[in-house]
Amino acid sequence: MLETIRNAWKIEELRRKLIFVAFALLIFRLGNSIPVPFIDTASLQDYFNAASSNILGLMNVMSGGAFGQGTVFALSIQPYINASIIIQLLTVAIPPLERLARDGGEEGKRKIERITRYTTLGIGLLQGLGYYFLLRSNLLLAEESVWAAIVIVITFTAGSVFVMWLGEQITEFGIGNGISILLFAGIISRLPSAVYYMYIGAVNWLDGVTDTSSIVVPIWAIPLIVIGMLLLVVFVVFISGAERRIPVQYAKRVVGRKQYGGQASKIPMKVNMSGVMPIIFAQTIASIPATIAAFVPAWADSPVIQAFDTDSIFYAVVYVLLIVGFSYFYATIQFNPIEVANNLKAQGGFIPGFRSGRPTAEFLARVLNRITMFGAIYLGIIALLPIITGNLLNMSALAIGGTSVLIVVSVALDTQKALEAQMLMRNYKGFLN
Repeated sequence: MLETIRNAWKIEELRRKLIFVAFALLIFRLGNSIPVPFIDTASLQDYFNAASSNILGLMNVMSGGAFGQGTVFALSIQPYINASIIIQLLTVAIPPLERLARDGGEEGKRKIERITRYTTLGIGLLQGLGYYFLLRSNLLLAEESVWAAIVIVITFTAGSVFVMWLGEQITEFGIGNGISILLFAGIISRLPSAVYYMYIGAVNWLDGVTDTSSIVVPIWAIPLIVIGMLLLVVFVVFISGAERRIPVQYAKRVVGRKQYGGQASKIPMKVNMSGVMPIIFAQTIASIPATIAAFVPAWADSPVIQAFDTDSIFYAVVYVLLIVGFSYFYATIQFNPIEVANNLKAQGGFIPGFRSGRPTAEFLARVLNRITMFGAIYLGIIALLPIITGNLLNMSALAIGGTSVLIVVSVALDTQKALEAQMLMRNYKGFLN
C-alpha cells in the first residue's frame, strides 16, 4: 500500500488527487471537532462511555467519535448509508425503480443518485430529531428550549448532508470511493483513543482496581488482543481476495475468412460478494430494541429489551441469522445465474460439462448458494468477535471491532486497486516493472 502511494505521488495528476483527498479529510476531521451549541458535551461523553447500546456504539465508531461528542458531523455518513440501503432495497421491490436502474443508463443513474440524496436529507432530519430526544431524555442539554431544538436538529442534518457532498467530491476529484474513505478515516481516528484506553486499563489492573465502572485490562490480555487483531487483518485480506473461478469455453465460429471464438475464460465469483453491508443492515435491525431503550429510558427494563441485550445469546443468534439472510439477498442482487447463463449462450460460451441455458443457470445457482453460505459464515464470525471478546475478557469497551477491521481493510484494498488502475492507464514504467 505504501509503495503504491509512493509511486502514485510521482505522477502529477495523481499527486493532485491525493492532495485533494488529504484536504477533504482535513475538513472532515475539523467538522468532527466543532461542538454543536446547547449540548453538555462533558455529560454526553460520560453517557457514551457508560452506554451499552450496540447501534449507538457503532455510529460513534464510524463517525470517528463525533457522535459521542455532539459535534457538527455527529451523524457522519450514516444517513447516506441508510438511504443507499433503502433505495437499493426499493429498486428490487419497485418495478419502475428497477427499470430505471437497469435500462436508464447515465440519466437513470443520476436520477437514482438524486433520489438517494433527498432520502439522505430526510433520514438525517429524522436522526437529528431522534438525537435531540436522546439528549433531552437523558438531561444532556445545556439549555432546553425551542430555539435550542431547532439549532441542534438543523445543525446535525446540515452536517450529514455536507459529509455526503464531501464524499461525492472525493469520488469525483480524488481516488477511490469518497464515502468509503470518509468511513475509513472515521474508524482510523479512533485508534489512538483505543490504545490510550488499553493503557489506562493495564494501569488500573496493576493498581488492583476492581471498580466495574473503570476499564481494567490484564497485562496478559494485551498481547492476545494485538495478535488477534493482526490475525483478523490477515483473515480479512485473504477472504477479500478469495473467489471461485468457473471455467468457460467459447465455441469456434468461422465468419468469412476469419475464425472467432475458441478462447477459454473464467467467471470469477467472490466468496464475499456483499462486503460489509449485511453486517451493517443486520446490526441496525437487531439493535432497534436497544436504540429504543436509549431514546426511552423507561422501557430499558422490559423483557423484550433485555432479551435483545447485545451481550445475550438470543441477540447473537438473531444477529447471525439476519447476516445470513442479507448475505443471500445481496448475493442474488449482484449475481443473477439466469442472466449470466443467457449471456454465455448468446456469446457462444458454455461451461464444460453443462449444456447452455437452464442446466448452466442451475449449476451457477448451486455454486452461488455454497459460496454465499461460506461468505455468510465468515461475516458471522467477524460480527460475533466483539461479543465473544467482551464476554471472555470482561471488557466490552475494548472488544475487538470485527466490523471496523473489515471496513478498514476492505477500503484500503479497494483504494489501492484504484490507484494501481490509474497508474496502469498511464503506463507508469516504474510501477509496471
